[in-house]
Amino acid sequence: MRNGIFHLVTAMAAAAALSASPAYAQKKYDTGASDTEIKIGQTVPFSGAYSVYANIGKTQAAYMKMINDQGGINGRKINLIQYDDAYSPPKTVEQIRKLVEGDEVLLTFQIIGTAANAAVQKYLNAKKVPQLFAATGASKFTDPKNYPWTMGYNPNYFVEGRIYGQYILKEHPNAKIGVLYQNDDLGKDYVNGLKAGLGDKASKMIVAEASYEVSDPTIDSQVLKIKDAGADLFYSASTPKQAAQAIRKIHELNWHPVHILDINASPVSATLKPAGLEASKGVISVNYGKDPADPTWKDDPGLKKYFDFMAKYFPEGDKMNTVNTYGYSTAQLLVQVLKQCGDNLTRENVMKQAANLKDVELDLGLPGIKINTSPTDYRVNKELRMMKFNGERWELFGPIMKDSGT
Repeated sequence: MRNGIFHLVTAMAAAAALSASPAYAQKKYDTGASDTEIKIGQTVPFSGAYSVYANIGKTQAAYMKMINDQGGINGRKINLIQYDDAYSPPKTVEQIRKLVEGDEVLLTFQIIGTAANAAVQKYLNAKKVPQLFAATGASKFTDPKNYPWTMGYNPNYFVEGRIYGQYILKEHPNAKIGVLYQNDDLGKDYVNGLKAGLGDKASKMIVAEASYEVSDPTIDSQVLKIKDAGADLFYSASTPKQAAQAIRKIHELNWHPVHILDINASPVSATLKPAGLEASKGVISVNYGKDPADPTWKDDPGLKKYFDFMAKYFPEGDKMNTVNTYGYSTAQLLVQVLKQCGDNLTRENVMKQAANLKDVELDLGLPGIKINTSPTDYRVNKELRMMKFNGERWELFGPIMKDSGT
């Protein structure tokens, strides 16, 4: 009797397994995916005024070659299709349409620049094609309610600004803040974030605001306006050219305010060297990734993996250039998302997995910094550490600053 029951139960379990297995094993594909391939498209400024960012795309292409050499993702090879848009939004529109309607990619990845991403955001959302890890920090690229198919990668400018506000309240609670900002989405997001971080003290602490246009030849008059207002903390929501001008002018004036600089303007080569390394000493900013030139990381396993990758797959690239470390990290995160997709390579599941990243630590992320996203929070990098320039390189200080607001 007991044997009869055992065989009956076993037979029922086997039947259930057989009936369930076809559904369980069923593969789901949208345009751009198959048993052997995943097609991904991106535009890169390989030419033009911003061709310095071309190495982002070159590093990403090299990373995908490494992944393919390792057997691909769940047995599928990555086909990364790249077109030059010369950092021109009309060209971006043309090339993205070609990728979606001609090449029929599954998703777009790391379109570079705020203006370029803005030019194609509505189109990609209307087509329901993922605009994944857009290379911009403007707030409208982390807005799942209005743009569910768009997810930015860079630290959100508003979030970064709010973290600076929190830092100022803690370390410089009596500061008289002067704000220099670029008169566009970038600058305005940073200023609004700062005010959100300062809360109800913002109106009292901020004593001057001065904007500039990207086309302005100099920002000397704005710096003088802020100094004359009695500011002792200078908040620069700017890009490298104007940030360097401000550092140099402040140094010439023999003025010594606490100087906070946004992450976009923090590269040593693009901002601090042109401004003068001595003049830049003491400037404060934030970071979320390891600087390959920082001796702190000389024995770091993640950095060793990056150096090995560069030596084999992108030997002509400058391994010390943070443009290349950025390309490496974004490519690594894309691979993580695609691995999570398994055999369900639909556009909807790509976004679902991108919005369900849990405690992801990248090779080049600062220790303790983890990436977490959700269907209502598309911000990829919202944990940052403060850093100060010592006259030669940036030095990290303080704990991880996390923005938990919306």
